Amino acid sequence: MFFKRANFTHPEFRRGMQDLTSLAPGIAAWALMTGVSMVKSGMSVAESLMMALLVFAGSSQLAAIPLIVAGAPIWVVLATGFCVNLRFVVFSLHLRPYFMHLPRWERMAHGYFTADMSYVLFTRRFPQVGTDDSQRLAQAAYLSGNCVVNWGTWVSASVIGVALANFIPPAWGLGFAGILCLTGILCSLATTRLRLLAASAAGVAAVAAFALPLKLNILVAIAAAVILCLNIEDRLPGASARAPTR
Repeated sequence: MFFKRANFTHPEFRRGMQDLTSLAPGIAAWALMTGVSMVKSGMSVAESLMMALLVFAGSSQLAAIPLIVAGAPIWVVLATGFCVNLRFVVFSLHLRPYFMHLPRWERMAHGYFTADMSYVLFTRRFPQVGTDDSQRLAQAAYLSGNCVVNWGTWVSASVIGVALANFIPPAWGLGFAGILCLTGILCSLATTRLRLLAASAAGVAAVAAFALPLKLNILVAIAAAVILCLNIEDRLPGASARAPTR
Protein backbone atom coordinates (compact mmCIF):
# COMPACT_ATOMS: atom_id res chain seq x y z
CA MET A 1 0.00 0.00 0.00
CA PHE A 2 1.35 3.42 -0.90
CA PHE A 3 0.21 5.00 2.37
CA LYS A 4 3.54 4.42 4.09
CA ARG A 5 3.97 5.01 7.82
CA ALA A 6 5.96 8.16 7.07
CA ASN A 7 2.89 9.44 5.19
CA PHE A 8 0.05 8.67 7.57
CA THR A 9 1.93 9.80 10.69
CA HIS A 10 2.72 13.18 9.14
CA PRO A 11 0.50 16.16 10.16
CA GLU A 12 -0.27 16.86 6.48
CA PHE A 13 -1.93 13.46 6.21
CA ARG A 14 -4.55 14.55 8.74
CA ARG A 15 -4.83 17.92 6.99
CA GLY A 16 -5.50 16.14 3.71
CA MET A 17 -8.18 13.99 5.30
CA GLN A 18 -9.86 17.00 6.90
CA ASP A 19 -9.92 19.01 3.66
CA LEU A 20 -11.48 16.16 1.71
CA THR A 21 -13.97 15.29 4.46
CA SER A 22 -15.83 18.56 3.86
CA LEU A 23 -16.50 17.38 0.30
CA ALA A 24 -17.34 13.79 1.22
CA PRO A 25 -21.16 14.24 1.23
CA GLY A 26 -21.14 15.36 -2.41
CA ILE A 27 -18.81 12.53 -3.40
CA ALA A 28 -20.97 10.02 -1.52
CA ALA A 29 -24.13 11.22 -3.28
CA TRP A 30 -22.46 10.90 -6.67
CA ALA A 31 -21.12 7.42 -5.84
CA LEU A 32 -24.48 6.31 -4.50
CA MET A 33 -26.12 7.38 -7.73
CA THR A 34 -23.46 5.51 -9.72
CA GLY A 35 -24.08 2.33 -7.74
CA VAL A 36 -27.81 2.62 -8.31
CA SER A 37 -27.27 3.30 -12.03
CA MET A 38 -25.19 0.15 -12.48
CA VAL A 39 -27.95 -2.11 -11.17
CA LYS A 40 -30.80 -0.17 -12.79
CA SER A 41 -29.08 -0.40 -16.18
CA GLY A 42 -29.25 -4.19 -16.14
CA MET A 43 -25.87 -5.22 -14.73
CA SER A 44 -25.96 -8.06 -12.22
CA VAL A 45 -25.28 -7.37 -8.56
CA ALA A 46 -21.98 -9.29 -8.80
CA GLU A 47 -20.86 -7.26 -11.85
CA SER A 48 -21.91 -4.01 -10.19
CA LEU A 49 -20.04 -4.84 -6.98
CA MET A 50 -16.91 -5.78 -8.92
CA MET A 51 -16.99 -2.49 -10.83
CA ALA A 52 -17.66 -0.54 -7.62
CA LEU A 53 -14.63 -2.11 -5.92
CA LEU A 54 -12.15 -2.09 -8.82
CA VAL A 55 -13.05 0.83 -11.10
CA PHE A 56 -12.38 4.16 -9.42
CA ALA A 57 -13.69 6.49 -12.13
CA GLY A 58 -17.21 7.81 -11.80
CA SER A 59 -17.68 9.65 -15.09
CA SER A 60 -16.19 6.86 -17.21
CA GLN A 61 -18.25 4.29 -15.30
CA LEU A 62 -21.44 6.14 -16.16
CA ALA A 63 -20.32 6.39 -19.79
CA ALA A 64 -19.35 2.73 -20.03
CA ILE A 65 -22.35 1.16 -18.27
CA PRO A 66 -24.86 1.56 -21.14
CA LEU A 67 -22.27 0.30 -23.62
CA ILE A 68 -21.58 -2.81 -21.53
CA VAL A 69 -25.28 -3.52 -21.12
CA ALA A 70 -25.85 -3.02 -24.86
CA GLY A 71 -23.13 -5.56 -25.66
CA ALA A 72 -20.80 -3.07 -27.36
CA PRO A 73 -17.37 -4.37 -28.43
CA ILE A 74 -14.76 -4.17 -25.72
CA TRP A 75 -12.68 -1.71 -27.76
CA VAL A 76 -15.62 0.70 -27.84
CA VAL A 77 -16.01 0.51 -24.04
CA LEU A 78 -12.28 1.02 -23.51
CA ALA A 79 -12.09 3.86 -26.03
CA THR A 80 -15.01 5.60 -24.33
CA GLY A 81 -13.39 5.31 -20.92
CA PHE A 82 -10.11 6.55 -22.37
CA CYS A 83 -11.72 9.63 -23.91
CA VAL A 84 -13.69 10.52 -20.79
CA ASN A 85 -10.58 10.19 -18.62
CA LEU A 86 -8.21 12.12 -20.84
CA ARG A 87 -8.28 14.97 -18.33
CA PHE A 88 -6.09 12.80 -16.10
CA VAL A 89 -3.30 13.13 -18.65
CA VAL A 90 -3.32 16.85 -17.87
CA PHE A 91 -3.41 16.12 -14.14
CA SER A 92 -0.47 13.71 -14.47
CA LEU A 93 1.64 16.19 -16.39
CA HIS A 94 1.02 18.78 -13.70
CA LEU A 95 1.77 16.41 -10.80
CA ARG A 96 4.80 14.77 -12.40
CA PRO A 97 7.40 17.19 -10.96
CA TYR A 98 5.96 16.69 -7.46
CA PHE A 99 6.43 12.93 -7.36
CA MET A 100 9.19 11.93 -9.76
CA HIS A 101 11.45 11.24 -6.78
CA LEU A 102 9.19 8.36 -5.70
CA PRO A 103 9.57 4.73 -6.88
CA ARG A 104 7.56 3.78 -9.95
CA TRP A 105 5.11 1.57 -8.01
CA GLU A 106 4.35 4.42 -5.64
CA ARG A 107 3.74 6.85 -8.49
CA MET A 108 1.40 4.33 -10.12
CA ALA A 109 -0.51 3.95 -6.85
CA HIS A 110 -0.88 7.73 -6.56
CA GLY A 111 -2.07 7.78 -10.16
CA TYR A 112 -4.79 5.23 -9.43
CA PHE A 113 -6.06 6.79 -6.21
CA THR A 114 -5.87 10.46 -7.24
CA ALA A 115 -9.21 11.76 -8.51
CA ASP A 116 -10.57 15.17 -9.48
CA MET A 117 -11.23 16.37 -5.93
CA SER A 118 -7.90 15.24 -4.51
CA TYR A 119 -6.05 16.78 -7.46
CA VAL A 120 -7.79 20.13 -7.01
CA LEU A 121 -7.24 20.26 -3.26
CA PHE A 122 -3.62 19.21 -3.60
CA THR A 123 -2.73 21.86 -6.18
CA ARG A 124 -4.48 24.52 -4.11
CA ARG A 125 -2.60 23.47 -0.99
CA PHE A 126 0.76 23.14 -2.77
CA PRO A 127 1.04 25.49 -5.78
CA GLN A 128 4.83 25.01 -5.80
CA VAL A 129 6.83 21.78 -6.15
CA GLY A 130 8.72 20.79 -2.99
CA THR A 131 12.43 21.59 -3.08
CA ASP A 132 13.64 19.41 -0.20
CA ASP A 133 12.82 16.07 1.42
CA SER A 134 10.64 17.54 4.16
CA GLN A 135 8.45 19.44 1.68
CA ARG A 136 8.16 16.41 -0.59
CA LEU A 137 7.14 14.22 2.32
CA ALA A 138 4.51 16.77 3.37
CA GLN A 139 3.09 16.84 -0.15
CA ALA A 140 2.97 13.06 -0.45
CA ALA A 141 1.34 12.80 2.99
CA TYR A 142 -1.31 15.41 2.15
CA LEU A 143 -2.25 13.69 -1.11
CA SER A 144 -2.40 10.33 0.66
CA GLY A 145 -4.79 11.77 3.24
CA ASN A 146 -6.97 13.16 0.46
CA CYS A 147 -7.03 9.84 -1.33
CA VAL A 148 -7.90 7.76 1.74
CA VAL A 149 -11.08 9.74 2.34
CA ASN A 150 -11.93 10.15 -1.36
CA TRP A 151 -11.50 6.47 -2.28
CA GLY A 152 -13.11 5.20 0.92
CA THR A 153 -16.12 7.47 0.49
CA TRP A 154 -16.56 6.60 -3.17
CA VAL A 155 -16.28 2.83 -2.80
CA SER A 156 -18.43 2.54 0.32
CA ALA A 157 -21.19 4.74 -1.13
CA SER A 158 -21.06 2.87 -4.46
CA VAL A 159 -21.49 -0.46 -2.68
CA ILE A 160 -24.41 0.96 -0.68
CA GLY A 161 -25.94 2.19 -3.94
CA VAL A 162 -25.67 -1.31 -5.43
CA ALA A 163 -27.22 -2.85 -2.32
CA LEU A 164 -30.10 -0.35 -2.17
CA ALA A 165 -30.60 0.10 -5.92
CA ASN A 166 -34.18 -1.17 -5.85
CA PHE A 167 -35.12 1.23 -3.04
CA ILE A 168 -33.54 4.49 -4.35
CA PRO A 169 -35.39 6.02 -7.32
CA PRO A 170 -33.25 7.83 -9.94
CA ALA A 171 -35.71 10.73 -9.68
CA TRP A 172 -33.96 11.79 -6.48
CA GLY A 173 -31.24 13.28 -8.67
CA LEU A 174 -28.37 12.36 -6.35
CA GLY A 175 -25.81 13.04 -9.06
CA PHE A 176 -26.62 16.74 -8.85
CA ALA A 177 -25.06 16.86 -5.38
CA GLY A 178 -21.75 15.80 -6.90
CA ILE A 179 -22.04 18.52 -9.54
CA LEU A 180 -22.68 21.13 -6.84
CA CYS A 181 -19.62 19.90 -4.97
CA LEU A 182 -17.43 20.34 -8.06
CA THR A 183 -18.92 23.78 -8.71
CA GLY A 184 -18.04 24.90 -5.20
CA ILE A 185 -14.43 23.80 -5.64
CA LEU A 186 -14.24 25.54 -9.02
CA CYS A 187 -15.48 28.82 -7.56
CA SER A 188 -12.98 28.67 -4.69
CA LEU A 189 -10.13 28.21 -7.17
CA ALA A 190 -11.07 31.07 -9.49
CA THR A 191 -8.80 33.53 -7.68
CA THR A 192 -6.99 35.17 -10.63
CA ARG A 193 -8.03 36.63 -13.96
CA LEU A 194 -6.28 33.83 -15.81
CA ARG A 195 -8.12 31.16 -13.83
CA LEU A 196 -11.43 32.90 -14.41
CA LEU A 197 -10.66 33.05 -18.12
CA ALA A 198 -9.68 29.37 -18.18
CA ALA A 199 -12.91 28.34 -16.42
CA SER A 200 -15.02 30.48 -18.75
CA ALA A 201 -13.30 29.19 -21.89
CA ALA A 202 -13.65 25.58 -20.76
CA GLY A 203 -17.33 26.07 -19.93
CA VAL A 204 -18.17 27.66 -23.27
CA ALA A 205 -16.22 25.01 -25.20
CA ALA A 206 -17.85 22.16 -23.27
CA VAL A 207 -21.34 23.46 -24.02
CA ALA A 208 -20.52 24.19 -27.69
CA ALA A 209 -19.13 20.68 -28.19
CA PHE A 210 -21.79 18.89 -26.12
CA ALA A 211 -23.11 17.02 -29.15
CA LEU A 212 -19.82 15.20 -29.70
CA PRO A 213 -19.94 11.45 -28.98
CA LEU A 214 -18.11 9.68 -26.15
CA LYS A 215 -18.14 12.85 -24.01
CA LEU A 216 -15.36 14.30 -26.14
CA ASN A 217 -16.64 17.75 -25.20
CA ILE A 218 -14.64 17.32 -21.98
CA LEU A 219 -11.44 16.96 -23.97
CA VAL A 220 -12.39 19.92 -26.17
CA ALA A 221 -13.00 22.05 -23.07
CA ILE A 222 -9.62 21.18 -21.56
CA ALA A 223 -7.80 21.82 -24.85
CA ALA A 224 -9.56 25.16 -25.38
CA ALA A 225 -8.69 26.41 -21.89
CA VAL A 226 -5.07 25.28 -22.07
CA ILE A 227 -4.40 26.65 -25.55
CA LEU A 228 -6.06 29.99 -24.81
CA CYS A 229 -4.27 30.51 -21.50
CA LEU A 230 -0.87 29.51 -22.86
CA ASN A 231 -1.25 32.12 -25.58
CA ILE A 232 -2.22 35.01 -23.32
CA GLU A 233 -0.44 34.18 -20.05
CA ASP A 234 2.47 36.49 -20.71
CA ARG A 235 0.22 39.33 -21.92
CA LEU A 236 -2.06 39.52 -18.88
CA PRO A 237 -0.31 41.34 -15.99
CA GLY A 238 -0.70 39.51 -12.70
CA ALA A 239 -2.88 36.83 -14.24
CA SER A 240 -0.73 33.94 -13.17
CA ALA A 241 -0.15 35.14 -9.63
CA ARG A 242 -0.36 32.32 -7.19
CA ALA A 243 -3.32 32.16 -4.91
CA PRO A 244 -2.37 32.02 -1.23
CA THR A 245 -2.67 28.68 0.49
CA ARG A 246 -4.83 28.32 3.52
